[in-house]
Amino acid sequence: MIESTPNSPETTAFPHAMLREIYEQPQALAATIEHYIPGGASTAETFQPAVDAFGRRERLVIAASGSSRHAGLAGEIMLEDLAGIPVDVEYASEYTYRSTHTLHNPGVLVISQSGETADTLAALREAQARGLATVAITNNARSSMATEANASLPTFAGIEKAIPATKSFTTQLAVLYSLALHLARFRGRMTLQTAEAHGRELQEVPSLIQSSLPGWQKQIEALTPQLANSSTLLYLGRAAHYAIAREGALKLKESAYLNAEGYPSGELKHGPNALVSKSAPLVMIATADAGDPDSLLRYSKVLQLMKDMRTQGARIIALATEGDREVPQYSDSCLFIPASNDLLSTILEVVPLQLIAYVLAISRGIDVDRPRNLVKAVVAE
Repeated sequence: MIESTPNSPETTAFPHAMLREIYEQPQALAATIEHYIPGGASTAETFQPAVDAFGRRERLVIAASGSSRHAGLAGEIMLEDLAGIPVDVEYASEYTYRSTHTLHNPGVLVISQSGETADTLAALREAQARGLATVAITNNARSSMATEANASLPTFAGIEKAIPATKSFTTQLAVLYSLALHLARFRGRMTLQTAEAHGRELQEVPSLIQSSLPGWQKQIEALTPQLANSSTLLYLGRAAHYAIAREGALKLKESAYLNAEGYPSGELKHGPNALVSKSAPLVMIATADAGDPDSLLRYSKVLQLMKDMRTQGARIIALATEGDREVPQYSDSCLFIPASNDLLSTILEVVPLQLIAYVLAISRGIDVDRPRNLVKAVVAE
């Protein structure tokens, strides 16, 4: 349980809404997890409409835009790995205009912070016009998407004032993980005891973030001068961590006006490596779940890539699991992430990437809460 402390967001003055909302994530996540955790008193009833919509579907489509689409990319791995349901992730702006070429009779999950995003709302309505079952994840239980979908799974992030999404994104990940657990349980792929064990791991995430935030911020503020004059940054991750690389790059673009791209780690040598130089550093997600052989295999591949890039002369900022002794040897800076299972570490990893975007934006004199040319909710195409 996350409670207010003398240094909690409720009692601390923050210079910007974005920083406050980064620090509010433990509370937002705890509230969301309490509502959805498997085995909770109200969760069976809460998830029943979503289970009715998706439980027997053989395929799902996730339609979303921006940060919500990145949550969907991570959700794709969660749903496939835990619930065994194949998932396609569509740009919401594309789904409506290629409806005759999409999967036959899938369930459709839309994700939107506001619940009013024009492209995503149009995708929801197109899916419903074709008689498909729909579920909406939003941060507004009274939004158009929440009320029009067959089932609504609202996050409990609270009002988010800064345009760059922070707590709305991490709470989306928590809902997607919980949905994957409930569908896995319904489809007979997971016992109640296993689902509850995963739920207990999810419950630990808010306190892990809360204890790590001050140290992350201090370390990131110290490395900012090394990044401020970069021409571009390349963010790299594998599997679900690729989604976090994409989100980290988007945060940097929209907050600090720096060019950044997110790639699967294994794709770096297939073209993007031409960009790598001292002025184009790499941000490499190199976490590992010691109890997951697939995670360890991916980690070994990332570590080898890191060694190769170090030999090439690249500048590397790495995210590694606490206790890792190898990654720091091949990186210029290493941010340690508390140990968690492979899928849940995505929620932990994105927070220091949010801080990198925030600190760089502030160092460049940018109004981080209201970046130019952007609005909080894109309600017109």
